[in-house]
Amino acid sequence: MKPVSLLLALCCLFNQAQAASAPVPYALPDTEVRDIRAQALQRDYQLFVALPDSYREGARRYPVVFVVDADYSFAVVRNLAQRLARHAGMEEVIVVGLSYAKGDGGVYSRRRDYTPTTPRKHDYRSDMPGRQPAFGEAPAYAKFISGEVFPLIASQYRANMGRKIFVGHSYGSLLGLQIMLTEPRTFEHYILGSPSLWYDAGVMFDREQAYASSHKDLPASVFFGIGGLERLPAGKKRSRSEEDADMVADLKEFNQKLTSHKFAGLSTRVRVFDDEDHASVFPLVLTHGLRAYLKSK
Repeated sequence: MKPVSLLLALCCLFNQAQAASAPVPYALPDTEVRDIRAQALQRDYQLFVALPDSYREGARRYPVVFVVDADYSFAVVRNLAQRLARHAGMEEVIVVGLSYAKGDGGVYSRRRDYTPTTPRKHDYRSDMPGRQPAFGEAPAYAKFISGEVFPLIASQYRANMGRKIFVGHSYGSLLGLQIMLTEPRTFEHYILGSPSLWYDAGVMFDREQAYASSHKDLPASVFFGIGGLERLPAGKKRSRSEEDADMVADLKEFNQKLTSHKFAGLSTRVRVFDDEDHASVFPLVLTHGLRAYLKSK
């Protein structure tokens, strides 16, 4: 064999060996990804779906956990729900993660889709060059969930659509409150972590008061959770602004206002997790929020 031919053969063998040993992405077992077009919004999203261990074994239908901010939260929810079912005797569930819009940055997408209003005062910068930040499309996004996501899940999976759980954190909890104070029966249980109640000068307090002025009932089961470190530092004056918000105090005040109306059908629980902050508290909120609703053996 000529030297050039030998060199080419060796290079080919080397490339084949490299390809054979190249790392591959880790995939979560029993998960699927489905594309979905939000027709009214004219945007494309994805649904990340995790099926329980026993799904292939029979014909039973499962409660469904819908979680927003799925790009980071889906794997957390799927793994914790699976672990609680396997080792703590909790009911199995189907988990559905709602992605950010295709082509949008995560910050851009969640600001737009999860917030109820455009803030009256803000200096936010967009994470997408050439596009101004967008806000206030939570009402339309909520209709997308109920009108398009729900039918897809109901038609493709053995989902018990009479036992739907919403999971949100921060802005995601604003979306949950938007749904709860407009169409509370959309979900049977809400798990709302560290809600950004300071948003738009406390607009959700106004929404709660407006709801109370025209309703005697609020059919909702709600678990609120927050980190004990999400308090205002000593010496600062509390306000309805992001910089000076005491999120723990805000949540306690909001829950007190909710319960003071004695709404028929409303059940709330508030849990403050000491030594946890806004970034670390989500797994604890999720675990306790699931236990507040799902059955155990």
